[in-house]
Amino acid sequence: MTTIASGPVGIDRDTLLCMSLSARPSNFGTRFHNHLYAQLGLNYVYKAFTTDDLAAAVAGIRALGIRGCGVSMPYKTEVMAQLDEIDPAATAIGAVNTIVNTDHVLAGYNTDYQAVRDLLAQHQVPNDVEVVLLGAGGMAKAVGQALRSHGFDRGTVVARNPETGRSLAAAIGFGWQPATTDLAPVVLVNATPVGMAGGPAANDLPAPAELLDSVRTVLDVVAVPVETPLVVRSRAAGIEVIDGGEVTALQAIAQFELYTGIRPTPEEAALAADFARQ
Repeated sequence: MTTIASGPVGIDRDTLLCMSLSARPSNFGTRFHNHLYAQLGLNYVYKAFTTDDLAAAVAGIRALGIRGCGVSMPYKTEVMAQLDEIDPAATAIGAVNTIVNTDHVLAGYNTDYQAVRDLLAQHQVPNDVEVVLLGAGGMAKAVGQALRSHGFDRGTVVARNPETGRSLAAAIGFGWQPATTDLAPVVLVNATPVGMAGGPAANDLPAPAELLDSVRTVLDVVAVPVETPLVVRSRAAGIEVIDGGEVTALQAIAQFELYTGIRPTPEEAALAADFARQ
């Protein structure tokens, strides 16, 4: 099969389709996966979509034999009811970010959790300090479990919705508050869409600027753009940053392996991630 850097050409009837579902689709996953398909000579193609009818979209994945689907905000929890099987880790988290279709049987996984856990270890983030987790949605659930797995036991979930906020806090053994009042975390994690391009809060910080006074490490899961207002301000203040690009790249490698059965080398994945960010 003839290939180019941005993905496969000469698509035929045997080409396997993978896709993503997001309220605000970006080009990162499309470019990342298609670049790897081209590098490895795989007869796959990847396309990003959005939908206002999640059940119908998932039914289409099943009926059309679409091999895999990445799931982003705000569908990660809602999509679970549409699946046939859910990996135990994703069940424990309460959110799915990856669907694999095998002979029209849909299985759900969560690769966000492992990506965040690996990054916390790689960056040697201390776990004996106070952590604040902003958000209580599907991504926050995965991040929360990763924080607990990393060893954090002093933390607060900050979420305006008391039902989802208290539920996540109870699941990971943290406290809950509707706002950041009186908090002074050493580690701050943003698992909300604040700062995401195209959203109503694209230019905002997810928490008051003064909250950063005590912070030594920031993890922002927003990947588009990588340089969110929180990331920019944190770096300017000399705070260690783990950005959403790192999270997205690691979880995408795990998705790629689930879809294709092939684990790209670190060098291949790095080339794909660099291409995706261009």
